[in-house]
Amino acid sequence: MIDKVVASAAEAVKDIPDGASLAVGGFGLCGIPVALIDALHQQGTRDLETVSNNCGVDDWGLGILLKDGRIRRTISSYVGENKEFARQYLAGELEVVLTPQGTLAEKLRAGGAGIPAFYTAAGVGTQVSEGGLPQKYDAGGNVALASSPKEVRTFNGADYVLEESLTPDFGLVHAWKGDRHGNLVFHATAMNFNPLCAMAGKVTIAEVEELVEPGELDPEHIHVPGIFVQRVVLAPDGEKRIEKRTVALQAGAGA
Repeated sequence: MIDKVVASAAEAVKDIPDGASLAVGGFGLCGIPVALIDALHQQGTRDLETVSNNCGVDDWGLGILLKDGRIRRTISSYVGENKEFARQYLAGELEVVLTPQGTLAEKLRAGGAGIPAFYTAAGVGTQVSEGGLPQKYDAGGNVALASSPKEVRTFNGADYVLEESLTPDFGLVHAWKGDRHGNLVFHATAMNFNPLCAMAGKVTIAEVEELVEPGELDPEHIHVPGIFVQRVVLAPDGEKRIEKRTVALQAGAGA
């Protein structure tokens, strides 16, 4: 078996070119590949297309690439919590393809499974299927690019819209544990979109908090087999942020 470990995050992403498409794991700020994103930012790579549930926040995750104008197009299901994202979108600097969350997950899963397209009920009867969703504005605030209508078919009396799968050039994911063969284990909700992005990427790079030797992971507990992963890098000391903190009031305290 091939030892897929590389020495650093910088080495792991060094061949990602300008204009590449990236499937990036994470949900909000949970389970995002911070070390790989930082290395890509330091490398200066630009003109990127990202496929991710969301695009980070203003100063963290994909938000640091966005802030410096490195992302030209994003396919996402949630775009809140990021003022710079909204500014770029409305100013015509960023193309945004809004996609229902379950549909986005299946686009990645199906892509990784070799399925080119599928039918889903999500979005039928809306602009998702009928077209007209603004994807890019011009400098004057007019819609410069809108989504196109999609094929709709009826199965057993219900309508379904055809969605094409996604197979980005690279997948960037964060795992709790990984071995030298690329087998990955995720921790709790940090699993989120990571397995799907790992499957969909043509070249998948995994940062892991703990690197173990082959055979140390219980085969029954492996979430992504190494066949989907081309590179592994140890990133043990990454900061983990909380997107929103909520503090409970003490009993008897006023609102």
